[in-house]
Order: sequence, then structure tokens, then C-alpha cells
Amino acid sequence: MQNVGQALVHLLEQYDVDTIFGIPGVHTIELYRGLTQTPVRHVLVRHEQGAAFMADGYARVSGKPGVCFLITGPGVMNAMTPMGQAYSDSVPMLVFSGVLARDDINMGRGRLHEMKDQRAATATVTAWSATAPGQDAIPGLVAKAFADFATARPRPIHIEVPIDVFGETVPQSWNAQPAPASLSPDKDATEEAARRLAAAKSPVVIVGGGSVGAAAEVTALAEALGAPVITTISGKGVVSSGHPLFAGSMIADPDVRALAAGADVVLAVGTEFASPDFWDGEIDLPGFIIRIDLDPAELADDYGAGLPIRADARKTVAAINEALPALLIDSGRRGAHHDLAALQAAFRERDTAARARHRVVLDAIRRALPEDTAIATDMTRIAYSGNEVFPVSEPRLWLHPVGFGTLGYALPAGIGACFGRPGKPVAVLAGDYGFQFTHNELATAVEHKLPLPIILWNNNALGEIRQGMIDAEFTPVAVEQINPDFGLLAQSYGCAYARPSDLRSLERACAGALDAGGPTIIEVTSAVLG
Repeated sequence: MQNVGQALVHLLEQYDVDTIFGIPGVHTIELYRGLTQTPVRHVLVRHEQGAAFMADGYARVSGKPGVCFLITGPGVMNAMTPMGQAYSDSVPMLVFSGVLARDDINMGRGRLHEMKDQRAATATVTAWSATAPGQDAIPGLVAKAFADFATARPRPIHIEVPIDVFGETVPQSWNAQPAPASLSPDKDATEEAARRLAAAKSPVVIVGGGSVGAAAEVTALAEALGAPVITTISGKGVVSSGHPLFAGSMIADPDVRALAAGADVVLAVGTEFASPDFWDGEIDLPGFIIRIDLDPAELADDYGAGLPIRADARKTVAAINEALPALLIDSGRRGAHHDLAALQAAFRERDTAARARHRVVLDAIRRALPEDTAIATDMTRIAYSGNEVFPVSEPRLWLHPVGFGTLGYALPAGIGACFGRPGKPVAVLAGDYGFQFTHNELATAVEHKLPLPIILWNNNALGEIRQGMIDAEFTPVAVEQINPDFGLLAQSYGCAYARPSDLRSLERACAGALDAGGPTIIEVTSAVLG
């Protein structure tokens, strides 16, 4: 016989869950009993914020939902920031927590970890949040979560279990339910899309995070049409930055805006046209817009769509590709008509002084790290430059907290990525300020001996905000801080440490960190630029 905690862990194992991030607490002891009888790995974190950021990083690189076990009340609240980040960036995450005993919920008796309405709080940053009224509801809620991950826009889901339910005996085993197939496109719609694209004189493809599973199909379509591909930050790598049809991950650039505005047909795949990609307002798309998305709300937003297709991106682009060849023969199309190399060169010429400095450092990092390195980044100026200029050859390799814009993302997300792609290289790119939000997770990385280069961009300031104050023509205030000695911090956690004096030593430090027996803090200052 099993109790609810044991049965739940075995159920998750059936859904191919191999890693859970969390911290045990007095309310979840029985949940953790199940972890002693399964190969599912539990990663003990140092803060619940770290647990959910790790789940995010795991999900982004693996495509599988990241899973957390959290304590009632403060544990759940600590994880709400990363849950909000995952919601904003369409990352699948499954969060289990305790909640007060059924007789205590909403009673205001002052119980340990009591909240007025925990489920209502998490509902603001999840696709949905549910309370299991009893053990019989749990398998159905888990099945619904995995069905949604397979068919709907991926976002966090929270399931809370009353603490008096965890220890109950389960009379029979729980079994996973087969996941439904992802949404297939309407045949008439894909044929109409193919006709529109084949007849277009200057088509442009814009891809976002919803297209990361359709990289091969998108690339094939672009090649068939000779159409330039613009990627959002979340879509970096869907078409390799080295591909001749890659038009950049820099939609805010005036030449890229002009390219999109000049298109007679725009194919937008899995993108919400989010403002962080544009920086200064919306993008002008006067041409006919074909949109492919799982979220019906996106198909009816301010940009709208002349041809909306609610379906799985990979299936839809594959269907369009299947219909294209005969149509292209009839249309007489002859390859690309855009000088994308000149576009990239013009963009480089418009580099600000800061982005020019960042490019030099980012180029050195790119040379040092293998092409298939996943890089988890934070909200920091060098990462903002990297969003636009760092070359990426495939999807799921550039992790950035785009929509919610949370500080402290990079380190725990990088740790989660290590578990999501075991044996493959992962690196972290963080600023000195944001790194201090979650640097306690260094202990987690050390504990698991993760060979993780942590490239720490140290300008002793909130650099982006300081520059914003300067641009607003007032004296910067509250943007400079006293940092710890990062070398001593690394030593205290048992990490390796390097402070490169030039670009060559930066490259050596990055490459060497991938072969180390644990994480390495690589503190980078302006000194590397000579």
C-alpha cells in the first residue's frame, strides 16, 4: 500500500518526470517519502525562488515541464516571481505544494504557513491553479496538466494538496493517461497560407518562442521561399545565425523594421510580438499577416491576422512546406531579394559605445564555448546586447527572462539547464547586481559538481538604470553599490574563480571551466578590453 505522497511521485515518474526541484518542509514530509522509492532525482535548492528558476531552465532546454515541490505559504510565495517569469515566456512548469488541512482552509485560525487564499494568489501567474479536494482528484489534475502541456500554450500550472491528504492510504495505484496529440492545422488554411506565400514578392518570416520545436521546418520554408527570417529573443536559434537568410534577432533596428514593413506577406510563427523585442513601440506590418499560434488570444490581438491558424507550429509549417513546391513552380519565384549581409553590417555600424564593448567580450565568449552550449542570461546590459548579436546555431540555447524581466534568473536557470541536458555544456552570463539575488544557489551547483562557467559582468552598478538616468538628464541616484569580493565568495562556496586580465585569458577561463569539477566564477571587468 502507498500513501498519497508516494503515489504522486510514482505517477510523475510515469509521466517521464526525472528531476524535481524543491525544499522539504514540515507540511510536505509525506510527499518526500515517495522520493525514497523511485529513480526520480530531487535537487535540494537553497531558496524556493531558485527551485522554480531551475525548473524554468530545465524546461527551456529540454522541452519537458520543470517540476517543483514547495512548502505551503512562504515557499509558494517565494516561487511566484519565477512562476511569473515562466508564465510571461510560455515555459511549462508544474508546481506542487501543500495547503492547509481541509478543515482549516479559509478559516483564519492562525495555522502555520496560513494564507488567506493561496490558490487565488498563484492563479495570477499560472495557466491555472487548483486545490485537490481529496486524493481521488489528484490523478485527474495531473493528467489535465500534462494534457495542457501537450496541446495548449505552455505555462506554469499549480496543484496544491491539503496537508491532511498527503499521508492518506491510496487503495490502488495511479496510472498516467496518454497525452493527447498537439493541435493539427486546418488543411484549407495551410493551403491558403502556401498560396499566399508562393505568390508573395517579398515575404518575411518572423519566429518566436512558440516555434522552437519547428526549427527544421521553418528553415526549409525560408529556403524554399528565399525569405529572410527575423527571430525574437525567445526564438533565437530557430534559424541559425549563420544561415544566409537569417535577418537577425534585432527587431528594434530600423533596417529590420523596414524589412518587415516592406513585406507583402508576413508569416509569424509562435510570437506574441512582445514589446521587449521592440524597445520603443510597436512594429509596422502593413502586409498580409499569416499567424500560427496555439493561443487564440494572440491571433486576435492588436496585430491581428489576415489568416489566423490555431495549431502546432511544427505540424503547420510542415503542411505549408508540403503544399509549396508545385505552387512555387507556377509562381516563377527566384530566390531571395535582400542583402542581409549589408543589413547586418549596417547594424554593427550603428552600435552604441556600450554594445561595441559588449560585442568584443561576447565574441570572445563565443569563441571559447562549444557551439552547442546553452547560455542562461540575466537582466544585465551585456545580455541585452547578446539578445541582438550573440550568434546561436539552434533553438533552446539562449535563455533570457524576456517578458517579466526578473533579476536573479541566470544562475539557477543555468543549474536547471545542466539537469535538463546532462552531459552537454551550459554557461551563465549574469550582471554583478542580479547575480546577488540568487548567488546562494552556488551551493547547489557545488553540491552536484556542475562544470558551470559563471561569467559575471561586474561594473559595480545597475548599469542600464544608471544610463537611463543620465539619458533623462539627472544625476544618477541609488544605482551604485558595494559588491562583495567575488573571489572570496567563490572560495567560501568551494567554487573555482578567475578574473581575466584580457580577452585571451577570458577565453581560456571559459573553456577551462567546462572541464572543471564544479562551477567557476569568471569575474569580467572593463580591464579585459585593455
